[in-house]
Amino acid sequence: MAIGRAANQRLAGLMAECRWSSNGEFARAVNRAGTEAGLKLKYDESAVSHWLSGTRPMAKYQPVVLEALSRRLGRPVTAFVAGFADGPDARPGSTDTVAGLIDLGSADMDPSRRGVLGAGLYSVALTVPGWPDVVGRFERIRADPHSRIGRGEVESVIAMTERISEIDDQFGGRTARPMAAAFLVNNIAPYLRATASEPVRRAMLSAAADHLYLTGYMAVDERLDTLGQRYYTKALELSLAAGDHLTYCTTLRGMSVQAVELGHGAAALRYAEAASTASPQAGPRMRAFLAGQQAHALAQTGERVAVLAMLHVAEVAMEQAESKAKAHGSYDPASLAYHVAQVNFELGDRDGAIRALQRSEKVRPLAYRRARVRHRAMLAEWQVEAGRLEEGVRNWHLALDDYPQVQSGRADDRFRAMVVATKPHTRNHHVRELLDRAGSMAAGR
Repeated sequence: MAIGRAANQRLAGLMAECRWSSNGEFARAVNRAGTEAGLKLKYDESAVSHWLSGTRPMAKYQPVVLEALSRRLGRPVTAFVAGFADGPDARPGSTDTVAGLIDLGSADMDPSRRGVLGAGLYSVALTVPGWPDVVGRFERIRADPHSRIGRGEVESVIAMTERISEIDDQFGGRTARPMAAAFLVNNIAPYLRATASEPVRRAMLSAAADHLYLTGYMAVDERLDTLGQRYYTKALELSLAAGDHLTYCTTLRGMSVQAVELGHGAAALRYAEAASTASPQAGPRMRAFLAGQQAHALAQTGERVAVLAMLHVAEVAMEQAESKAKAHGSYDPASLAYHVAQVNFELGDRDGAIRALQRSEKVRPLAYRRARVRHRAMLAEWQVEAGRLEEGVRNWHLALDDYPQVQSGRADDRFRAMVVATKPHTRNHHVRELLDRAGSMAAGR
């Protein structure tokens, strides 16, 4: 006689917490997450009933089901917690981080595999690794006795990262990231396995973490959000192993920026607050950096009073900030004005948002071409929404001046948004001229 499966009480408890109105609502949430991951799922109420009775989703689809639960609850949900596994998940520390870097970078170097790398589901409930998750992992790596590194190799990684960052600012992540991935595999990974003194080893870990943060940022710029999240997670692990709080906090802030751009305000706030908590002794520029991002995330979640308090913190800290910072992790008056613009926009103050973004444009350094394209186009969108069509068209033309030189998924998003925003105004001859110019650019890309 067959023994019936036991009902999945863990899943039932999670669903009760989620407060979905029906099993069908849960199924639709899973299907939406699947679409985001490139999967055509057709789960319905009967599928959820089967899960509750003890049947488990197919292994390849379980991550999507778990992500739907995680997003609803705002915390990580593992297969064990959901009743889909008989024991807790393995600890992350069992993985060889350097081998993982080589695998990730090697796949990213291969153009035929970039589509696969970019696929998958962005996780809003990603567990941020803390010191217990990574301590000792690098000590278990057997050093190569035939290779030894010193400060020279560390300086070469720092210099290369800075050069790639400059190219990224000018030409976008699609141009610069393949170089970063190749350097990661061919230079950084062997350096991490080489024999070194303890100070040099830590400095190399820190330089590698900085390089991974930048590579993740460029993946996000290309709108490969899952890939960017993977690079960011590796950057966190290496910065923790190096004891590098600056890069750790900068990476968390980057993860917060990614989350808020994708519309996940609660996750963005969690990352920003984690960065702030991890850096109690931060200098004024980093405090402004983190407070500005916290304000943006808070605005997206509707916390108006807390937003204004955090913006004040950012403004005071910026006044105290020193004049130098890392080229690809810096925060300057243009960045703060951009955060003020985003906060105003989230809170419904369109005029205030436009003024702040115009202020950001005036003080932004000329080197940041990609930011010019994105923010001028964003300003134009806001101006058209406010009924200021001719001003918007002028700013779109300014954005198009630089657009052909920028290889950026986020810049491409703004180009497509321009086409959509101008559709109701095609009788206007200024708009027609703009679209004619845009059309010729699109044909040449």
